[in-house]
Amino acid sequence: MAVGGCSGDGGSTDTAPTSTIAAELPIVDQIDEAVAALEAELGGPQEYFEINATARLVNLFVALDGGTAVQPWLYFDGELTFEEQAPAEGGVLRAADLDFDPATLFSKLLAELPGATVESFYIHGDGQGAVQYGALLTTSLGGAIDVQLSSDGQILSSEPLN
Repeated sequence: MAVGGCSGDGGSTDTAPTSTIAAELPIVDQIDEAVAALEAELGGPQEYFEINATARLVNLFVALDGGTAVQPWLYFDGELTFEEQAPAEGGVLRAADLDFDPATLFSKLLAELPGATVESFYIHGDGQGAVQYGALLTTSLGGAIDVQLSSDGQILSSEPLN
């Protein structure tokens, strides 16, 4: 399944090499709000293939038809919009499965990877009932890294992206 979204247009600056500016961080504090708005719109709890956030928006990929289709929703500036459903497969999660703390999620990551820019944060269902958290980062040298996180922001693994 392809993931839609847009990354922040800001990157690391020469004047702040040791941390990401707070305004550039993904809006993880709006994920609960986005889920609540979507579930109110659709009339109750949903299953999701993925939920992700950038610095400006939240994407919600709703699993439909027993997990054989996906309907992408976009939560931007308090408003929901959607695209047509498409075939899909993969692990799912429910809002009740989410247990991360938006206030502290990135503190360990930013301390261990100074100068990196957190482009997006994502949440997947693993297909076996567990939730996976991760972040996509870019560096001032042009590299990109996919970092798997625990719900409390501990770095579990990282992989360079080409």
